[in-house]
Amino acid sequence: MSQAHRWTLPREDTVEILNLEWLGRPAWMWLIFMALVLGLLIFDLGVLGRRRAGADGEAQAMTVRSSLKLSAFYIAIALLFGAWVWTALGAESGMAYLTGFAVEKALALDNVFVISVIFAALAIPRHLQHRVLFWGILGVLVLRGIMIGLGAALVTQFDWIMWLFGAFLLLTGVKLLLTKGGHEHAPDLDRHVAVQALRRVMPISSRLDGQKFLTRLPDPTGRVRLHATPLLLALLMIEVADLVFAVDSIPAIFAITQDPFIVYTSNIFAILGLRALYFALDALVHRFSALKPALALVLVFIGGKIFYNQFFGKLDPAISLGVTLVILLGGVVVSLWRTRRGPSPQGT
Repeated sequence: MSQAHRWTLPREDTVEILNLEWLGRPAWMWLIFMALVLGLLIFDLGVLGRRRAGADGEAQAMTVRSSLKLSAFYIAIALLFGAWVWTALGAESGMAYLTGFAVEKALALDNVFVISVIFAALAIPRHLQHRVLFWGILGVLVLRGIMIGLGAALVTQFDWIMWLFGAFLLLTGVKLLLTKGGHEHAPDLDRHVAVQALRRVMPISSRLDGQKFLTRLPDPTGRVRLHATPLLLALLMIEVADLVFAVDSIPAIFAITQDPFIVYTSNIFAILGLRALYFALDALVHRFSALKPALALVLVFIGGKIFYNQFFGKLDPAISLGVTLVILLGGVVVSLWRTRRGPSPQGT
C-alpha cells in the first residue's frame, strides 16, 4: 500500500468529519467562515499592502476615498455572508446575524475615537497607522473568540446571566445618554496598563524606527538592548482598549442571539471592516455628533429587549432588526444634517 493511499481519508469519512457539529454548527460552515476571513487578511496584507507602498517601499497613507471604497467592499462581503446565513440557516438566523452585525459595527465605531487619541498621543504618522491596525485585528480575532466562548459557556450554564446582561446594557446606554463630550483627552501614558506591563519586559524607545515594532538601541549603560517602539506601544494600547469595549459588545450580541456561530461571525465581520473605515472616520468624525446618543438608544433597546423576552416571550427578530437600523440610520442622518455646511475633509 502506497504512502499516499495510506494517508487518504475515504470520501465517506471526510463528509462525516465536515458534518460534525462544533459549537452548534457543522464544521464545514466554520471552515467556510475561517477561509473567508483568512482570504480577506491575506488580501489586505499582501495585495493592498503592496499597492499602498510607495516607490521607496515605504507605506503610504490611505486617503479618505480609498478608505471608503475598501470599507464598502468589506461591508458588501459581510452582507453577502449574511445572505448565505439567511439561506442556509433560515430567516431568524439571518436577521439575528444582520442585527448583530449592525450593533457590533456601531459599537466598533466608538473604538475610532479611542484609537485616534492613542495615535495622536504617541505621534504615530498616518502612513504607519494601517500596520498597527492590521496586527491589532489579528489579536482581536483571538481575544474576541475567547471572550465569546466564555460568554457562551456562562449563558448556557447560568440562565440568570441574561438578567445581568440586560441591566448592564440599560445602565450603559443611560450613562452614554447622560455623558457629554467624547474621548477628546489623551491617555496618561505613564499610568496606562499597557505601558506598565511592557516596561516590566523591556525598555521603551521614544522614537520610531520605520515600520518596526522592536528595535535595538543602547541603554544608559551603553549595552545594546531590544527596545519597544511607539508602534508596539500603540498596538498594545489598542488591544487593551478593545478588551474594554468588548465588555459592552459581548453582552449586546448575546442579547440578540445565543448562537455562537452568529455571535462570532457578525462580531468579526464588523471588526474587519472597521480597520478599513478608520481612516475615513478619523477625518470625518466631527460629522457624526449624533451617533453616540443613537448608539446609547440601541443599547437601551437591546437591554430592554432582554427583560421583555423574559416576561413576554421572544421578540420578533424582524422588529429587533428594524428598530436597530432605524435608530442607527437616524443618528447618521441627524449627524449629517447638523454638519451639512461643515468643511470638506482633507486627503480625499
